[in-house]
Amino acid sequence: MQIRVQPFTVHKRVPLTISRGTTAESTNLWLILEHDGVEGWGEASPFAAGRSPQTTDAIAAALEAAAPHLADYTPYDQQAIAARLRKLQLPSAARTALDLALHDWLGKKAGLPLWKLWGLERDRIVPTSVTIGINTPEAAQQRLRGWLELTQVYAVKIKLGSPAGLEADRAMFSAVLQDVPAGAKVSVDANGGWDLPGAIAMSHWLAERSVTYLEQPLAPGQEADLPRLYRESPLPLFADESCFDRADIPKLGDRIHGINIKLMKSGGLSEALAMVHTAQAYGLQLMFGCYSDSTLANTAAAHLTPFATHVDLDSHLNLLDDPFRGAEMQEGRLIPGDRPGLGVVCSQN
Repeated sequence: MQIRVQPFTVHKRVPLTISRGTTAESTNLWLILEHDGVEGWGEASPFAAGRSPQTTDAIAAALEAAAPHLADYTPYDQQAIAARLRKLQLPSAARTALDLALHDWLGKKAGLPLWKLWGLERDRIVPTSVTIGINTPEAAQQRLRGWLELTQVYAVKIKLGSPAGLEADRAMFSAVLQDVPAGAKVSVDANGGWDLPGAIAMSHWLAERSVTYLEQPLAPGQEADLPRLYRESPLPLFADESCFDRADIPKLGDRIHGINIKLMKSGGLSEALAMVHTAQAYGLQLMFGCYSDSTLANTAAAHLTPFATHVDLDSHLNLLDDPFRGAEMQEGRLIPGDRPGLGVVCSQN
């Protein structure tokens, strides 16, 4: 099989600020795998969460180095390919691009979308949240109004953990809450921006305002503090930066209520599906999230969202120049279509 990689840059309508910094654009990688006259597509996007930053250049270099090692395989050899990739120690985002392309190829070869190959039910998919980044109260409020003009909003995720402290978090949250549509669920993601006393205090304050769940309240490396927060928080706790793949789940199973699965962290759909089953064995809830992903990667994740309690796949909705079309918004839900494989095409087609 032949592999080629093409960079593309996407620009956000509105820059997104979280506790770690601000992102206005992203140069992602489009991987095209060709075999037997069929193309499979994958995407890798850079991200800085967790163990070490995965830059576009590092991901591209890893894929370029791996390609000769994969030339003699076919897309049917997924187990052998996975073993080879482990030996090559590719970054997770690079593995994701390859894994998505392999799944896309197989779905196209079978003539079926992935959700149908897996026997999943699209009616189970819940609405995706729209994200409000850290900002002044007025600007955050205006950001929600911008979302309301763009799409139907059934769920809102508010980024807290402001470097300015808890009072800034409370002021911004209160401002945004004024314009949240009636009946829409509200969640909070601190991206590890709080210490333990702050997380405990905020969990009670947010619970009084009917927040649905609290994501990554403590920084990675502070997992030993999660049992106390688990006991004292009235809100369900979800792990994001503390949970990359299935190996992380047993260490967290007694101190969280759910995990946020992101394809770039996990290494692709294969590992994401393994995470689903591992989390279910621990009785954990599931959500799917994203980084600065285009429609390509978010459509891939959407095929697995029938498993999810919560969905946060909105990054492509905030792009000015997304080069792809795929899953479509229907009453706030990101629904994969009936085209085979991932079901993604170029926007100009």
